[in-house]
Amino acid sequence: MPGTRFPLEIQPRIPAQLQRLSEVANDLVYSWDRSIRSLYHRLDKELWDACGHNPKMFLRRVAQERLDDAVADRSFMEDYRRVMAAYDSYREHRVHPELAEVFDPEEDLIAYFCLEFGFHESFPIYSGGLGILAGDHCKAASDLGLPFVAVGLLYQAGYFTQTIDGHGHQQVSYTRSHPHDLPVVPALTASGQHLTLDIEFPGRTIKTQVWTAQAGHIKLYLLDTNVPANSEEDRRITNQLYGGDREMRLQQELVLGVGGVRALRDLGLRPTVWHINEGHAAFQLLERCAYRMHEGLDFASAMELVAAGTVFTTHTPVPAGHDIFEHQLVAKYLQPMSSALGLDFEKLYALGLNSGDGFNMTSLALRCTRFHNGVSRIHGGVASEMEQGIWPQVPHAENPIRYVTNGVHLQTFLAREWTSLFDLRLDDWRNELLNDEYWERLEEIPDYHYWSVHKALKQQLLQRVREVLSAQHERNGTSDAVVKRMIRPLDDEDADILVMGFARRFATYKRAGMLFENPQRLSRILNDPERPAVIVFAGKAHPNDHPGQQLIKMIHDYSVHPDFIGKIFLLEGYDMALARAMVSGVDVWLNTPEYPLEASGTSGQKAGLNGAVNLSVLDGWWDEGYTGDNGWGITPRDEHFEHDQRQHEEASDLLNIIEHEVIPKYYQRDGSGYSHQWVALSKASMKSTIPRFNAQRMLRDYVRDFYAPARNQRRKLEADDAALARQLASWKQRVREAWPGVSMELLVQPSAHLFHDEKIMLRVNAHLNGLGAGDVKLECLLGRERPDGELDVQQTAALSAMGEDNGTVLFGIDLDADLAGLQYYKLRMYPFNDAQSHPFEMGAMIWI
Repeated sequence: MPGTRFPLEIQPRIPAQLQRLSEVANDLVYSWDRSIRSLYHRLDKELWDACGHNPKMFLRRVAQERLDDAVADRSFMEDYRRVMAAYDSYREHRVHPELAEVFDPEEDLIAYFCLEFGFHESFPIYSGGLGILAGDHCKAASDLGLPFVAVGLLYQAGYFTQTIDGHGHQQVSYTRSHPHDLPVVPALTASGQHLTLDIEFPGRTIKTQVWTAQAGHIKLYLLDTNVPANSEEDRRITNQLYGGDREMRLQQELVLGVGGVRALRDLGLRPTVWHINEGHAAFQLLERCAYRMHEGLDFASAMELVAAGTVFTTHTPVPAGHDIFEHQLVAKYLQPMSSALGLDFEKLYALGLNSGDGFNMTSLALRCTRFHNGVSRIHGGVASEMEQGIWPQVPHAENPIRYVTNGVHLQTFLAREWTSLFDLRLDDWRNELLNDEYWERLEEIPDYHYWSVHKALKQQLLQRVREVLSAQHERNGTSDAVVKRMIRPLDDEDADILVMGFARRFATYKRAGMLFENPQRLSRILNDPERPAVIVFAGKAHPNDHPGQQLIKMIHDYSVHPDFIGKIFLLEGYDMALARAMVSGVDVWLNTPEYPLEASGTSGQKAGLNGAVNLSVLDGWWDEGYTGDNGWGITPRDEHFEHDQRQHEEASDLLNIIEHEVIPKYYQRDGSGYSHQWVALSKASMKSTIPRFNAQRMLRDYVRDFYAPARNQRRKLEADDAALARQLASWKQRVREAWPGVSMELLVQPSAHLFHDEKIMLRVNAHLNGLGAGDVKLECLLGRERPDGELDVQQTAALSAMGEDNGTVLFGIDLDADLAGLQYYKLRMYPFNDAQSHPFEMGAMIWI
C-alpha cells in the first residue's frame, strides 16, 4: 500500500481507583510477583501478550473501556486491593533478622556491577544465564532487605530477537526500546536535574546519563550514552548488548566501570562492599583507586584498600568467555588513566596479563580484588586451575578462588499453580526456603493432587508449543498438512506423553546435538506407540557464533525429518517467558555439557524446583544436587578418553538412561493413571532443589563468606587514615624485591622409620635476603600419598624461628609421630602478614 505510515497511540486516562497500576508498573517487583502481572493480564490478555508483558506500554495502549469495566467489576477490584495490600506489606519488610546481625542499613551498602540484568522479558537488558543470575541476585537482595544497589547499562536495542526460517537458519532482529517504555526514571541530582556524567575517551568526552529502576527494596542504576550531546558513534555505545567490535566492548566496559563508580559518588552513595559480577566491570577498580589517590594515598596503598573491599565472581570456564583486549586498543583508552594513577602504562597493562596475549579483564579483576569465587564446587576448582598464573607459586587447589554455588529466585520461576498448592497445603512455606527438613512435608501432598498440578502445567506448555510452532511454520510457508502432522501428537489434552526439554544458549560445549549421536536409536525410542515421548528444544546462538547457529539448523532439520516429525520440536524466540513455561511444564530436563565447562547450569535448578526431573552430565550444580533418587546423572569420562570417544560414550549413556530408566519409570502405571514411582522421583527433585539451590541461600552464602569479610577487611585497612593499607603495600613491595633471593635448606630431618611415641624433628635454614622471620611462615605438611601421586594433607604444622645467624634464620619443630603407617611430608615457605585477606594472595611460595 503506498504512502507513509505514521504512528498514533491513543492513550487512556487511568481511573483514580486504578492509579496504583502505574505505580507498580515502575517497580520491577512485577517481574517476580505473578499476582501483580495477573491484573494487567485480566484487563486484556491479547494486548498483554502483544506488549511483551510490559506493564508501562500496556497502560498506554489499553482501551479506556477495559479500565472502566474493571472499576465496575467487584471481583477485579477485590483482587486489585488484595494485590496492592500485599505489595505494601512487601515494601514495609525490613532486613532479614539473620542479615541484620551482619549489615546495618544505615552504615553499609553493597554495590553490585554487571553488564546485563535479566529481571523479565519486558526489560530487555539481558542475553542469558549471566544476566538472569544477576537479576535473581538483585531479587533475593530485595527479599532479604539487604542494603544493596546494582549498576549496569541501559541498552536501546538490548539483545536480539530470534526467529528461525524455513531452512533452520537463525534470523536476528533488534527492537529499540525507549526509556518511557521501560520501568526506569531519570536519576536526579540534588538540584533535581537528570544526572549526567562525563567520561574521558581519546580526544573527546562522553556524556552519560543515569537512570533508576526500582526493584522492591533495592535500586538499579543504568548508564546510557544515547545523549544528544554525543556523536552518533558514541550514542551507539550503549545501543546493543554484546554487539559491535572489540573497541565497542571496551567502550561499554569503561562506561560501566568508570561511569558506574562516578554515578554512585554523584548520587551520594558510599558502598562499603563492591561486587563485580564477571570481569566486564573491572575498570571500576582503577577508577576507585584514582579516587583514593585524590585522598592522599599512593597507588599501591589505594589498591590494597580497594581490593580488600571487593568481591569478584567469575562465571565461565570457557577461555573465549573472558574479555581480552589487544595492547594497542588498551593503550588508546587507558593512557589517561595510567597518568591519573601515576603509573607507567606498561605497569598498568601488566595488571591484565595472564597466559596468552592481551589484556585480560578477568586477570585485572583477580589481581585487584581479594575475595574471588566461582559459581559451583566444580567450577571453583576449574577457575582456580585456569587462573593459577595469578598466583604462580601456589598450588592451584590452595589459591584464593573459592565458590558459591548459584541459586535461582524461587518466586520468579516457581509456577503459580505450585504456589497455590503450597499455600493450601504448607503453612508459612515462604519463610522456610532455607530449611531442608521442612520440605520433606511435600510428602503430605497426595500423589494424585501433586500429579494433577504437574499435568496442568504440562498441558499449558504443550499449548504454547502448538502456538509457537504453528506461527513459526506458517510464516515460513510450511504446508498445512506438515504443520498438522507436526503438532498432532500434542492435540489430545487427555493424552499422556513424556515431555523432555532442552533449552539454553546454543554454545557448542553445551552439546545440544549429543542426543543425535545415534539418530536411528533415538527415533526408535521416541516412536514407540505404547510409550510416546517428545523433546522440546529452544535457545539462541550469538550472532557471531556460527557453530552454535549450525546446531540450531541441525536440530531444525531433524525436527522436520520423517523419522522425527511430531517428536522433536524446535521453538524460536527463546526468552524468560518461554523459559518459565518450559521449566515448569516438562517431565525431564536434559543437560549435556562437556565436562567441566558447565560453570553452574541454573536452568536445571529452575526445572527441579518445579518438580521436573534432571537428566544431566554430573557437572556444574548437578554434581552437588544429584542425590541418586532425584534424577539421573551421566558420569563424565576422564581425560584419558579421546574427545570423540568421550562424546560417544556419554551419548550412549544418555540414550541408555532414557530408554531403560526414564521411559519405563514414567509409564509404570498401576491403574491410577500415573506412575507413583515417577511422582516420588518428582517430589525428590523438588525437595532437594528448593531449599538448597534458591537465590536466598546463594545470597546468604555471599553475605557470610564474602560480603561481611570484605567489609571487615576494608574497615581494618582503612582505619587511622589507611595506616594498615599503607603498611601492607610497603611490606608487599619489600617482599617482592627480596623474594627472588629467598631460599631454604633442610638441616635436620627424622629417620625414615619412627615409633609412634617418638618425635618428628625438623630443622630448616631459611635465607631470607633481608626479610625477617616475622615476614614468612614455614610449614610442614603431613599426609598420605593419593593415587595420582599428590599428597593428601592430613596435618599442617608451623615451624618456629629458633635463632638467626648472619641473615639466615633457623626454623624448627618437634612433632609427635601420632600418625600411623606410611606417611609423607613436605616443607614450604611463603610470605605472611596478618593484614592480608588471604595468606597466599601474593602468589609466592617455595618448597624444599
